[in-house]
Amino acid sequence: MFSNMAVISVRDGKLCLMFRVGDLRNSHIVEASIRAKLIKSKQTKEGEFIPLNQTDLNVGFDTGDDRLFLVSPLIICHEFNEQSPFWEISKEQLGKEEFEIVVILEGMVEATGMTCQARSSYVEREVLWGHRFMPVLTLEEGFYEVDYDTFHNTDETPTPTSSAKDLAELNEKGEALQLTSANSKGNQTATSGLQDRAEVESAPVISNFGGTLVKQRRTSG
Repeated sequence: MFSNMAVISVRDGKLCLMFRVGDLRNSHIVEASIRAKLIKSKQTKEGEFIPLNQTDLNVGFDTGDDRLFLVSPLIICHEFNEQSPFWEISKEQLGKEEFEIVVILEGMVEATGMTCQARSSYVEREVLWGHRFMPVLTLEEGFYEVDYDTFHNTDETPTPTSSAKDLAELNEKGEALQLTSANSKGNQTATSGLQDRAEVESAPVISNFGGTLVKQRRTSG
């Protein structure tokens, strides 16, 4: 299960592209890994036009963060650094771009040992600048509860409108960053008509991994 939208906001002082992934299976996925590709036409320095050029987006393969433990929903993060194709993209430029981000989750079904793959994608209009995902994990009496009703929902959050490259240059000069204004008191965005979808709640499922209980409130449309 992938979030309906991807978001761009600041995490640990860095501009990042983020999307959320969760496991709704009764049998868990083990040895899970995630990867992402940017599909966008480009023109080389020699003038050659390459339609649908594919570029890897680093979602943690150099640090091991691309290896997932899907006991609860996770937010996957791509940092806008000098190696990122989004390094020079500002909020204004994002609205003029045409691209698609394809995300692929692979793993093994715990009960059967069979490999599985799930895919999703985000085009430019499905990437929200200045948003972050609402929390879905709450601590109850002796366990954590996952509420999938808010899995796709986002909040607006103050976020620089400049590109990551410009922000790095401003930071070197010690200048203040320009932030987008967030709506007051937790403006929540339910994406892609999620709230219009009929939801049927199933029985909670409790998992015990590493001594941590996670209770999942699952819904299906």
